[in-house]
Amino acid sequence: MGQVTSLFARKVVGVAGNNIDAGAVLASVGLDADAACDPKHMLDEDDNYAMIELMAEQMDVTRLPLVVGEAMRPDEYGALGLAWKSAPNLLGSFSRVARFWRLWTSFAQYELRETDNGILFVERRVGRRRLGMRISIEADLASGVSLSRQVSPRPFAPIEVFFRHPAPKTTEHHEAYFGCPVHFSAENDAMLLSHESLLQPNLLGDEGITQFLVSHLDAELSQIDDAPALQKQTKNEIARALSEGLPKMSDIARRLGLSARSFHRRLAEHGVSFQSLTEETRREIAINMLEEERFALSEIAFLTGYSEQSAFNRAFKRWMGVTPAAYRRSLG
Repeated sequence: MGQVTSLFARKVVGVAGNNIDAGAVLASVGLDADAACDPKHMLDEDDNYAMIELMAEQMDVTRLPLVVGEAMRPDEYGALGLAWKSAPNLLGSFSRVARFWRLWTSFAQYELRETDNGILFVERRVGRRRLGMRISIEADLASGVSLSRQVSPRPFAPIEVFFRHPAPKTTEHHEAYFGCPVHFSAENDAMLLSHESLLQPNLLGDEGITQFLVSHLDAELSQIDDAPALQKQTKNEIARALSEGLPKMSDIARRLGLSARSFHRRLAEHGVSFQSLTEETRREIAINMLEEERFALSEIAFLTGYSEQSAFNRAFKRWMGVTPAAYRRSLG
């Protein structure tokens, strides 16, 4: 079961006002209404959804995710919120989320994808599309728009917004809030963002601050240690082998003292594949090395197992939605 920062629960309850019994709703997930908000205090995924569904018994929640999104402030997200605000532009801000999302949730993942019409900011969740999940996803994307409007020098709106679940009883509030067409029953939960809006300098972009915060966030991320041991060992061995080219599963299995068949079966038990772990390892190494100016792009390509830099460029753009050079520039 995944977890999410309790900041969201407190915000959801706070914006509901007198429409609900706030103390009882927060108590249902073990939170004290009078205690200070601590973004590092985590709630279980199912408890978070159940809390929203309890609120839905007391009020109409159609507009709730939009009001929650509007109420979010960068400073409330701790170091990650400050990194969002101090990034050189919105591309840098969204790149921070795509990289450090694990600091506030373990059940939602975020990524940037390049498309013909702009960059798609995608949120991925698995599980039954219960009401609590639907409201939570809508609030997440609404928060992304609100935070963008607070740091961008120009009025901000996505090109389009997409949700995988069916539409609520009315969608006029959603389109008014996002300022663009909103599509339900779509392929992804996502926002399509223009290159122009993403490349506008943020109001408070600061190179020195952003470098400090990224280092701080890296340290926080390194302390999160919830991956199964076999996955960690596999990724370590893949990392060691990449400078010699793309490793074979049988070779990594042998290094771990397993047969290829046993290795494949044990990874499958954790819901992962050797290919996905290899891809994750290459991406993580590339991102870390891009922060170090001393590494040329050709070196990074070689050390992540690519024989040609063009192949590395294509892979990185598939992972992060931008080229390695653009990503390095976004870091300030």
